Amino acid sequence: MTPMHNPPHPGAVLSDWLEGLDGITITAFAAHLGVTRATLSRILNGHASITPDIAIRLEEALGASREMWCGMQMAYDLWIAAQKPRKRIEPLARPATAVKKEDTTGA
Repeated sequence: MTPMHNPPHPGAVLSDWLEGLDGITITAFAAHLGVTRATLSRILNGHASITPDIAIRLEEALGASREMWCGMQMAYDLWIAAQKPRKRIEPLARPATAVKKEDTTGA
């Protein structure tokens, strides 16, 4: 799987989705999900992650799979982590494979 270049935070995707729903406010949608308005706002603004619990709630409310929401969050988190400068880690040497024993039974 090729990593996406600069994937959006899933909160931005959710924000776009909510804009397409006529007349629902952040407060009303938060109540519908059973979370606080502050929690939903932090997700929508990219300051909090979509947890597995939130992903399940979104799946139930919107029909988009929990795997989709978690996958978007993971792609975003991996991209952010890959952007941070860090010392390169050298791969460990692989252990030698076991030497195949010779058949000494004469069969």
